[in-house]
Amino acid sequence: MRQLANRVAAGVLLLVGMLPLAGCQHAPSIDVLGSFFPAWLLCLTLGILLSTGARFLLLAVHLEEALSPPIVMYPCLAAMFTFGLWLLFFH
Repeated sequence: MRQLANRVAAGVLLLVGMLPLAGCQHAPSIDVLGSFFPAWLLCLTLGILLSTGARFLLLAVHLEEALSPPIVMYPCLAAMFTFGLWLLFFH
């Protein structure tokens, strides 16, 4: 009877130990010139470039001074573009 209880306990511990691994999948990566880059890195780079483009657009229409402080606005804009690209292409 004790041996059966030990086996059940070992089985339960094994299943509980495997639960954190349920979310482990291969990381999305992109082949760029034969080298694999993480997808989030590409999204971050494009997000920064898009926020730079948005800055020039805001300067052209004279809206940059209305959106202040810029030290908060531009990182938030880059994060918005980054997360939007991630959701659009990789989720």
